[in-house]
Parts: sequence; structure tokens; C-alpha cells
Amino acid sequence: MAYEASAFARAGLIGNPSDGYFGKTISVIVRNFAAKVSLYENRELEIVPSFQDRSKYASLRDLVQDVREQGYYGGIRVMKATIRKFVDYCDARGIELRPDNFSIRYRSNIPRRVGLAGSSALVTATLRGLMEFYEVDIPKPIQPNVSLSVETQELGISAGLQDRVIQVYEGCVFMDFTRSIMESQGHGGYEELTPDLLPHLFIAYRTDLAEGSEVFHNNIRQRWLDGDPEILRAMEDFATYAQVVRDLLVAGRGSEIGPWMDQNFDRRRSIYQLDPRNIEMVEGARSVGAHAKFAGSGGAIIGTYEDDAMWQRLQEAFSGTPTKLIQPII
Repeated sequence: MAYEASAFARAGLIGNPSDGYFGKTISVIVRNFAAKVSLYENRELEIVPSFQDRSKYASLRDLVQDVREQGYYGGIRVMKATIRKFVDYCDARGIELRPDNFSIRYRSNIPRRVGLAGSSALVTATLRGLMEFYEVDIPKPIQPNVSLSVETQELGISAGLQDRVIQVYEGCVFMDFTRSIMESQGHGGYEELTPDLLPHLFIAYRTDLAEGSEVFHNNIRQRWLDGDPEILRAMEDFATYAQVVRDLLVAGRGSEIGPWMDQNFDRRRSIYQLDPRNIEMVEGARSVGAHAKFAGSGGAIIGTYEDDAMWQRLQEAFSGTPTKLIQPII
């Protein structure tokens, strides 16, 4: 019997990157892209490599281009780590897993390493597949914790809960990671918001900006751990932006959130060294009257636009550049 599971890309609407720093965020799912996992019973446990795990190339240049787009790691290490953390979760709770083995394979069309959460989508999809295969029910608020532990504990990647929460809940979610909430219940406070409250959104990305989030976040996290006042204030600011936007959306004033997204990007720019090409994407969107910020850790932006005429201007602004422009399906 075969089991199928999937998880979608995501975009941080506001508040990121404060999710890993006891902040607040709002995120949306992006159904345009997905990671899909297939499991089926097998005599042995086998992880089947996908194209992203290939080790044969047509030329030196082909290898170099693959590394630029995919990095040095494919999905196998992510799936191995997810399987291990799933077993750890079950062992810690006395959940006995039947001895059946399986083959597992994945496929993903999520643009890699541009801040659209392709890695965490693969973790979420794998975890869902394992839950179904072994008939284990992990409570919804806890699933993001398990997924996060895959990357932070097993793979040593600096990350926050935002990606995993939105990929579990889907739609649009306001997340409160305030320290008191996290410590009292072991997870954040998650409020699902009606996507109809959102204004017109766009996403733009370019694969030549690919960089793993483990590279992007490291310096900021150490400064935060060291109690750097500048970083502490910035994370508080990001959380404030998320709360304001949440309140605007709930009040039916979604058309007013754009300037807060601009503030989010400008504040981020004040503490990070950003690739000029990232800045170009944001400034290109702003040049036609749109508002924009990072969708994740760089390489992709999310923003608001007013109407079809502005959408047309956005298309013209990015025409002839390496940037791809989409309207996210939420």
C-alpha cells in the first residue's frame, strides 16, 4: 500500500525573523510549490534519491550550476533526520511502532535556497507520511516542534518555528512566540486568519541568490545570545509589526498593511548585510508603488499591490531580469 503526503512552500508576511527569538510573525502558505513524499511497504527501509541528490553530471559547469542552485546537500539527510526524530518522539512517549519497513522517495518543485522553506516543507511532508504509515497522531501544535528539532538538533541549522507552523496549519496564521507562552505550553500561540482578509499579494524570487538559511542566520543568533541590545530591540520591533498587521487584518483593514511590510524590510536591512540583488528586488517593487519585504532568509520577496494596473507595472519592472514573479495561491 502506498502513502502520499505533501507540504507547501511558505512566505513570511510580517515579523520574520523574530520567530526564533520569542517574537511574533504572520505567515502564508504558497500552494504554487510543494514537496511531496511517497512511502510504500518494502522488505528493507530504503530512502530513494531524487534528482536533487544526483552525483552524475554532464560537465564541470553542470556540477557548479547544480551546487549554486541546490547547495551541497539534497533531501536524503533531511529525510534521515526526520525519520530519526519521529522514532525519538515515539520512543519518548512509549508509542510502539510496528516492525514494517518502507521505501520513501520525494519530489519538490519549491525553488531551493531562496527563503521559501523548501527544506522544512520536505521535513513536514516526511513527518506526515510517517504519521500516516505508522498510524501515529502527533498533536497539531506539537508537529512544528518535532519538525524544528530535525533541523536545529540533528542538522545544526539555525531556524525558528514559523515555517513549520504554517506548513502544518496552512492558510494564513498569526504566531505568538512570546517567551511566557512558549514556556507555559511548550509551543507558541497560533491564530488562524481568514486569507480573504489579505490584500493582493505577489512573490518575486531569483535563484541566483541561493543561500542556505544556516549561513544567513548564524551571526545574528550569536549576537542575540550575547544580549546585543541592537539585536534585542530589532526583534522586539519585528514582533510589534506583526501584532499591528494582525490587528489591521482582523479589523478588515488589510489594504493598510503594506507600509508595515516596508518597515519590516528596512529594519532588517539595518542589522543585516544584504546582497545588493536582494535590495534591487525590493526597490524594483517599490518603484511602481508596491510594498515589499523578504519572504524568508533572502532570495525571495513578498509584497502587496493595489490593482491589475500595478500588477502590470510589477511585471514590467522585473521583465528582462532573473526575477520570477507570481501571485501566491494561499
